[in-house]
Amino acid sequence: MSIANALLAEFEAQSPITRKFLERLPEDKLGWKPHPKSMTAGQLAYHLALVPGGVVTMAKQDSIAPPDFQFPQPESVMQVLKGFDESIATVRAILPTFDDATMDAIWRIKDGEKELLAIPRKQLLRDVMLSHWYQHRGQFSVYLRLLGQPVPASWGPSADEAP
Repeated sequence: MSIANALLAEFEAQSPITRKFLERLPEDKLGWKPHPKSMTAGQLAYHLALVPGGVVTMAKQDSIAPPDFQFPQPESVMQVLKGFDESIATVRAILPTFDDATMDAIWRIKDGEKELLAIPRKQLLRDVMLSHWYQHRGQFSVYLRLLGQPVPASWGPSADEAP
């Protein structure tokens, strides 16, 4: 199995779980945040929805300028879910096009001629598309708990449901 197909298989297994998390965000709590330094629930959900497609799109290039991270506030849970569906479709379209040589190739963030980061493309996709995604899903589970919403099971049971 190619590197890209192995990552895609994991992604496909985790996508429906992430969707369950996003679907549980109450429409009237999009602007809620647990702390003044935190993102709103809507911002975090939208970020969670958009990360995979955004990262795999960046990975198509050999190098990028430093990203300007924006965390837009969605207007509805439907907007979050639509963004999630588009993000999933983007990963499904792009990731299988990467052969193993492309996955092993170095991907860079460069500020002009200054190199800020140089890592194999497969590491970018593992660390940012997947691990970063899971980290935010865990963060979002805390938001759901604080909002009194049932937390979905992920790799094992949650206090609210079995996998």
